[in-house]
Amino acid sequence: MARSRLDSTRDRWRSAKDHLARYGVAAGGISVIIALVLIFFYLLWVVLPLFDSAELAAGETVPVAAPGEPAHLALEEYTEVGVRFSESGHITFFRTVDGRTVRQERIDLPEGVEVTSFSAASPDSRMVAWGLSNGEVVVVRHAYDIDYPDGQRRITPKLEYPLGEEPITAREDGGAIQHLSLQSGESGHTIAAGGADGQLEVSRFEVDTNFMTGEKETTRSGQTIDEVRGLIRDVRVGGDRDRLYVTHPGGALSFYELDGEEARLAQYLPEVTPGGADITALELLSGGNSLLIGDGNGGIGQWFAVRDEDGDGHRKLREIRRFETDMDAILAIAPEYARKGFMASDAGGRIGIFHATAHQQLLQQQVAGSPVNRITIAPRADAALTRSAEGTLRYWHIDNPHPEVSLSALWGKVWYEGYEEPRFLWQSTSASDDFEPKLSLVPISFGTLKAAFYAMIVAVPLAIMGAIFTAQFMNRRMRSMVKPTIEIMEALPTVIIGFLAGLWLAPIIERHLTSTLLLFLALPPVVVLAALGWQGLPRALREAVPDGWEAALLFPVVIVAGWLAFQIGPVLELALFKGDLPLWLTYELGVDYDQRNSIVIGLAMGFAVIPTIFSIAEDAIFGVPRHLTNGSLAMGATPWQTLVRVVLLTASPGIFSAVMIGLGRAVGETMIVLMATGNTPVMDMSLFTGMRTLAANIAVEMPESAVGSTHYRVLFLAALVLFAFTFLVNTLAEVVRQRLRKKYSTL
Repeated sequence: MARSRLDSTRDRWRSAKDHLARYGVAAGGISVIIALVLIFFYLLWVVLPLFDSAELAAGETVPVAAPGEPAHLALEEYTEVGVRFSESGHITFFRTVDGRTVRQERIDLPEGVEVTSFSAASPDSRMVAWGLSNGEVVVVRHAYDIDYPDGQRRITPKLEYPLGEEPITAREDGGAIQHLSLQSGESGHTIAAGGADGQLEVSRFEVDTNFMTGEKETTRSGQTIDEVRGLIRDVRVGGDRDRLYVTHPGGALSFYELDGEEARLAQYLPEVTPGGADITALELLSGGNSLLIGDGNGGIGQWFAVRDEDGDGHRKLREIRRFETDMDAILAIAPEYARKGFMASDAGGRIGIFHATAHQQLLQQQVAGSPVNRITIAPRADAALTRSAEGTLRYWHIDNPHPEVSLSALWGKVWYEGYEEPRFLWQSTSASDDFEPKLSLVPISFGTLKAAFYAMIVAVPLAIMGAIFTAQFMNRRMRSMVKPTIEIMEALPTVIIGFLAGLWLAPIIERHLTSTLLLFLALPPVVVLAALGWQGLPRALREAVPDGWEAALLFPVVIVAGWLAFQIGPVLELALFKGDLPLWLTYELGVDYDQRNSIVIGLAMGFAVIPTIFSIAEDAIFGVPRHLTNGSLAMGATPWQTLVRVVLLTASPGIFSAVMIGLGRAVGETMIVLMATGNTPVMDMSLFTGMRTLAANIAVEMPESAVGSTHYRVLFLAALVLFAFTFLVNTLAEVVRQRLRKKYSTL
């Protein structure tokens, strides 16, 4: 009776433990699934704002009391103060909240002289110029002093005269300036002035600063274009003040290079608009390298100079991309200060927001009942001012934080400024304020697959062949030493492997590249020859080695083969490759050689992945029921036939899982690729170049990215891509594994 109660108590305790284990395992599995779902949705939550459209919200109408027709509008950084430049030379600073005038001035004009033209330089320079009827120019820069009396921000506008308060000569003949363009750079300013006679004079003002006294000295040089091809409609100085664009009626354009002693007509384009439509708006994109041309049909083209295909060393203008809209004739284009975005207004009272690199129109909105002929964007691209033909000046709020991102910019080839053709590029930052972000995920996704490919080439054959021999042919005592040793390798920190690969292995391979390649090529046949030689030895000698210990004899074979490769390698390198294989590859074959390349990453990451694949595959092979192998052998099959036709088929689900888990480990590896690849986002399958992977890119750039910025969110998008890729691979692997298991479960 007592024994029965004791057994009953044990049964209840055992049942309680079974229930606890079942619920604990279930809770753990559900927790993992919940964690993965939460990670996915968090990544998605951070990434989705990248694809939001721009928003334009109407602010107050700004009733500015100012004389003359407006020629240009501008806003300061905090958008509290705006400025209106009139065609008559009046300058009016006003509050954007209520239009109250803060300051009003007019440029000093010589007696009897009138304003005949106007030009605004790039928005970030904050410089404008008026051309006068006597061939002179007045250049003004609007600036702002900011202080904080009583803790409140106070913005005080002021005017500066970069070239002096007195008008400067832009036309030596003293003729009226009908066409004017001003461009400012780090070292000076350039003015292009043209008259009704078709002559253009280009004046370059170089400013040298004495670092001892702080005094500035301005020197002037000039170039004259006597005969411009066709009537002049508009002029723009672009690039680094070394290019001049002249538009003509009928959609024609002349492109001049100004970097020589004389201006050179580099190209004449009879039509830069479809069907020869009139050019109705002309503006330079941020940085001055791209020319935006708006036409009477509502289209906008982006043009910049690329190297001539004929190979004469000169650059030719090409239309890189075109924005076809349903807008009316484009009347004004306003580029952003730092990004490659711009706004455009049309004759129908509509505004469009565009981004050049992403090649997308982010917004089109009706803002007025009459043509909008003046538009400007705030320095932070968060506000705008528009003026309609009926004279209404309105303030607008802009929400457009991530215009650089589009599917084409992320996954397609993009033609970036300064490049000869469209490319896949990743370059998220630069020292230049007008930098064009290159956010293609293709190079780093390619680098991820490339690193995994070379790692798996090294790891899969060694791990699986090693697992087969260890499970099927190795002596039990030897197996008890080999398997734990390889499994312990998996615990080695990858940062140590990456450190050794980058600082120790990579220099060795570079110095002994010929020997390394010779070793890779010679080792497999040497091992096969050693095995054949072993079979040819007398039986008594072979039986002296215990069964399953034959693999130990390969150690001296591998060591000798390696020693011979490193002895023969330098001789071959001297005889065939002039003593330096990396240099020979570069200069004779045009193949770049990076010290931290795919060979290094294949060896290092392959070394890290081998334990994972080996351990799982060996367990799967060793776990094949003995009655299957014994039955096969009893039916007369050889051990090799039994291995190929019974063991490997039965263990194939486990072997496949091992390979897929190893692939997942290689794709997600961070520290080894971070330290041993050089982190160059290139698209090249060469053994001798490096790569940058998704995981390494996130590790390198995430600490530098501003929270909430486009760069920050694109890095999260890279993490989402990596997450999705590994999820799909693991899902596919599980489906295949289950099918293999079902297929071979009847053996």
